[in-house]
Amino acid sequence: MNLPNKITICRLIAVIIIDILLLIPWHKFFSIPSIPVLNIDVIFLIVLLLFLLASISDYLDGHIARKYNLVTNFGKFMDPIADKLLINSVFIILTQVGPIKVPVVIPVIMISRDIIVDVLRMLAMEQKQVLAANIFGKVKTVLQMVAIIFVLLNDFPFSLLNLKYPIALIICYLAMISSIISGIIYIIQNRKILKETK
Repeated sequence: MNLPNKITICRLIAVIIIDILLLIPWHKFFSIPSIPVLNIDVIFLIVLLLFLLASISDYLDGHIARKYNLVTNFGKFMDPIADKLLINSVFIILTQVGPIKVPVVIPVIMISRDIIVDVLRMLAMEQKQVLAANIFGKVKTVLQMVAIIFVLLNDFPFSLLNLKYPIALIICYLAMISSIISGIIYIIQNRKILKETK
């Protein structure tokens, strides 16, 4: 259990705490103070801070593992699971709770894309091939994290502009589009794997 793996475990714990904080209707039991400028309650601010820390740890554990040659099978297995749980679980919950409701179609498409890519990866592993990441996959991840941050912030600072449509939701849709594009590119680039399997 080296440092990168400990960071990954901490991210998994953070996911559990974030999900609990978002799912429990705290206002039914306590009087939750709100942040006037952001127009959100303290719970969402705590969730935001935890999400930011978890997102930073996503980069940190991989960077440390590669730089100091600490890559392990445990890390290869748990790191992508922690990443997907962090983003997908929060997106799903934000379709029902939060200052801005995320349309259900967004996490549905994103999760569907992840399943397709994961199946392709498994098929590639059976054929002893490695699926190369494409730039749209990385853009997708960044957009997903940025979208969640702005949703949790209730579209601040864009909310000060009194726009008709939240910028946070536009970023959510951009993340969804980049997810679709990266998925299509994965399939096109690796269609040979599907043919060989067939």
